[in-house]
Amino acid sequence: MKPTSLRPTRRCWCSVPAACSRSPRAGPSTAPQTLHTPSKRFPALVSHNTTTWPSVFCSNAARCLSTRSAASSGDEDAMANSFTVTTPLYYANASPHMGSAYPTMAADALARYYRLRGREVKFVTGTDEHGEKIAMSAESRGLSPSEHVDKMSAEFRDLWSALDVEYDAFVRTTSDSHKELVRGVIERVWENGDIYKDRYEGHYCVGCEEYKAEGDMLEGNVCPIHQTVCETRSEENYFFRLSRYQNELEEVFRTNPDFVMPEARRNEVVGWVEGGLKDFSISRGAVEWGIQFPSDPSQTVYVWFDALFGYVSALLGMAPGAGTDARSASDGLGWPADVHIIGKDILRFHAVYWPAMLMSAGMPLPKRVFGHGFLTKDGLKMGKSLGNVLDPTDLVARHGSDAVRYYFLKEINFGQDGDFVEERFVNIVNANLANDVGNCLNRTLTLLKKNCGSRVPMDSGDISEDHPVRLECERRIPEVPAAYEGLDFAKAAESILAVSGRGNQYLEEAAPWALFKSEDEGDRRKAEETLVAILEALRVVAIALHPITPGLSARIHEQLGLPGAGPQAAGWEGTAWGGLCEGQEIAKPKPVFARLELEEAETVA
Repeated sequence: MKPTSLRPTRRCWCSVPAACSRSPRAGPSTAPQTLHTPSKRFPALVSHNTTTWPSVFCSNAARCLSTRSAASSGDEDAMANSFTVTTPLYYANASPHMGSAYPTMAADALARYYRLRGREVKFVTGTDEHGEKIAMSAESRGLSPSEHVDKMSAEFRDLWSALDVEYDAFVRTTSDSHKELVRGVIERVWENGDIYKDRYEGHYCVGCEEYKAEGDMLEGNVCPIHQTVCETRSEENYFFRLSRYQNELEEVFRTNPDFVMPEARRNEVVGWVEGGLKDFSISRGAVEWGIQFPSDPSQTVYVWFDALFGYVSALLGMAPGAGTDARSASDGLGWPADVHIIGKDILRFHAVYWPAMLMSAGMPLPKRVFGHGFLTKDGLKMGKSLGNVLDPTDLVARHGSDAVRYYFLKEINFGQDGDFVEERFVNIVNANLANDVGNCLNRTLTLLKKNCGSRVPMDSGDISEDHPVRLECERRIPEVPAAYEGLDFAKAAESILAVSGRGNQYLEEAAPWALFKSEDEGDRRKAEETLVAILEALRVVAIALHPITPGLSARIHEQLGLPGAGPQAAGWEGTAWGGLCEGQEIAKPKPVFARLELEEAETVA
């Protein structure tokens, strides 16, 4: 049965009735079924993101903005300098896999880049810990749901540590503060007239934890993602009026072409929206493991309505005393997010449901949603039945975090599907990191120790501007910021490694070991210049590559005898040519990256 379309009680995204002249869109006169009315009322709301969104939702946006407290204007400087990036909140029904590690490595690289630029970064990750599927997984393991999610959450954090992921907030949706925030949002959305109760009958996929439309299933009502037959269910639920936001979402995509990226993902989402939005259920009557629906203990909050607000509760959790009112996250605490990095399989929830939910709650929309592609192994979809699951914990244990981060961010165009072949992985990492960076650095430092007493013989800034290595560095490094900011990690790495590659090549061309044997002062000067140019280039490479290979970059920095807390302390301005000084002492040469050895890939049963 299709949910009945009902008249909203009021309508304005700014949620300031006295200040807004725009009337609600007319609808049938049928009154919504009674949800036990929340006891508390809500103060005026408005988005801080005035340059993009309010004109879509409110004809009196300027007047609405004036109702905010003066304190909000004081947050503008902080917001301008902040950068918020999120991974999905990973579903804690099973251990993390490569599909979990991939977007997390990307988000960490982006966060590290913006820290280099001096931005106040808020990198949010965490675990989505409610729902029927989790309760079933816990039961199959002989654990309570609480024990199960504690174990899974710890596994995710352990993997992030192994991958050198430096997050600022790890949110768990089972936390009391998150639950309180979600209940408050539901009360507010109800007050806005966007929740009603109805009976729904349809095909339900437990794996996806959602009802599937006929067009979204394979023959025989099979879920295309989990390859299982969807159950036929009929139950009474609360519904969110997604259909009310048809025009608003269409306007979002018309006026903000970069709201969803890459373009193929955007086109997919636009197609969904233009095909007509349908209301969706935001509660479950047969699921006990979840947040109790406000004033109705027979229902729990639908896992997606619950989990998406985890991005907001994470930001509030970073600010002592911020409370649990979701709107507070817009007061200089990091909301709206600059980018959600997600898999394309959860694009509909983030690019269609989530914006409408935020509009209803009176909150600004995220600035960008980026849907990355899927990973395969040896050209095949990974699965336990094929015995080809790629375990990130095992891969890091065998090859190290820098190698894993580099391969997946350099060799797979972020946003497209990508394949992992272990032989190619080993060959690429050895050629780029072990040879062009590690071996080049070690050889150069060894020559410096032997011929210059491990001291820099000249200022790197004095090297001629037309020196081949300096030319390559000053040509390629300026390409990197735009690549990082566009989430084109492959392009960023390509530009950076072109510099180290040219340095390694020039080392062979100039043959400084031979020049040092010459009695000609000019030859010796050229040999010294060669070593300094290569070391300076590798110093720059260490900073620019830090977002992708933080461990390797720190070791290069240490080998060069540079002061401070590694490349991150240098900041992006440190990529300017001229950082090595005459007389600077260099550390004793030691390898910074060991060559990988090809071995038979291990899989899990």
